[in-house]
Amino acid sequence: MPGIGVRTGARILIEVGDGSTFPTAGHLAAYAGLAPATRSSGSSICGEQPSRRGNKQLKRAFFLSAFAALSDPASRAYYDKKIAQGKHHTQALLCLARRRADVLFAMLRDGTFYEPQPAAAR
Repeated sequence: MPGIGVRTGARILIEVGDGSTFPTAGHLAAYAGLAPATRSSGSSICGEQPSRRGNKQLKRAFFLSAFAALSDPASRAYYDKKIAQGKHHTQALLCLARRRADVLFAMLRDGTFYEPQPAAAR
């Protein structure tokens, strides 16, 4: 995948393994701390916020790979779409990191290599 080098790829493989322990991509994202968490107490609901739980090293690896992938046209188009939706830089990077975790899960589940998809035209 674009943005994943030798060290980042090694870190992700060390933390995730073959991916068989995660039944869905959402489970992998929650383990990595990339899934949003609702903060609520009684009748007070503060909405969705980035999770403070999860595997910090894996979250950092996905975050760094998302930042490095901004030079890839498909990743940049997704990042720009999130910015256009009103998200800040860090929020858009977290969205991209979550998407990359979903792609990694699909690759591990299916036993395939990364195949770049063309960026969707606006």
